[in-house]
Amino acid sequence: MLRCCGRLAPSPTGLLHLGNAWAFLLAWLAARAQGGRVLLRLEDIDPQRSQPDLAAAALEDLRWLGLDWDAGPDVGGPHAPYAQSGRGTLYEAALARLEAAGLTYPCFCTRKELRQMAAAPHVDDRGAPYPGTCRGLSETQRQALLAQGRHAAVRLRCPEDPIDFVDAVQGPQRFTLAACGGDFALRRSDGVVAYQLAVAVDDGLMGVTQVVRGRDILPSTPRQIALLRLLGMPVPAYAHVPLLLDAAGERLAKRHHSLALRELRERGVDARRVVGLLGRLAGCNPSGAALRPQDLLTKFSLATVPRADIRLDAACLRALIS
Repeated sequence: MLRCCGRLAPSPTGLLHLGNAWAFLLAWLAARAQGGRVLLRLEDIDPQRSQPDLAAAALEDLRWLGLDWDAGPDVGGPHAPYAQSGRGTLYEAALARLEAAGLTYPCFCTRKELRQMAAAPHVDDRGAPYPGTCRGLSETQRQALLAQGRHAAVRLRCPEDPIDFVDAVQGPQRFTLAACGGDFALRRSDGVVAYQLAVAVDDGLMGVTQVVRGRDILPSTPRQIALLRLLGMPVPAYAHVPLLLDAAGERLAKRHHSLALRELRERGVDARRVVGLLGRLAGCNPSGAALRPQDLLTKFSLATVPRADIRLDAACLRALIS
């Protein structure tokens, strides 16, 4: 039987906060509770936003929380490198396979044009629906755009068949890729490989069998499943956990500096108190007692994790920092 392999995938674009700790703790527990492996991968594919000092801080903060991993940028492993910034040749090879199969096309739409197309609300954090403007361009039209100095992104010709999967937290799911935004970018016009391709290739090549992450990423999952299938790679099991919200009902984000793990550390908060609170929210630590992550393993189950987003009220925060 294939041993479970989960992953932690921090993006070094800001300090980790309590919402990140929640998702990473659940991902760690879901793998370790099955006696599985955990790998850590830095999702630093975007050179304009990723910062090396934040990558180092993420590893420090996760270790402070009590999490560990069997493979990663600091410990090595059989699928190194464990930072996306060093895996470009793997992404290009996958992109070349898709191109050779006739599954991609160049897209010359500028960012301004894409913004103008985004009259409807965004489907998710990955962008607005794309109407297929460049899908049917002839070779003559493409050459004319290149002659004008236009730079092309590369988009996937999305399959029309629906994508079905059972999410361990959110239940049965069915999406069409058209409903998830249509033909999506695999490589940007500036040459940077897109998130969807990088994540799918990494999960496939690294042998990830279980992905636990925030509910906000759910619309990306059908895209990644489609890519994995087209590349002939195994598809992991998925669990999309609820988001932690602030008292106003807004998703915890980098702007919540007071809830950054680094800030909590500097204020002298005990990491076990953070884990205990998160364990209570996950339904495996009813008392909310301060505990280490390994203390939660025997009681943890994704089945006890709520589906709906969780608002952190003043009592929760007082219990954390008092």
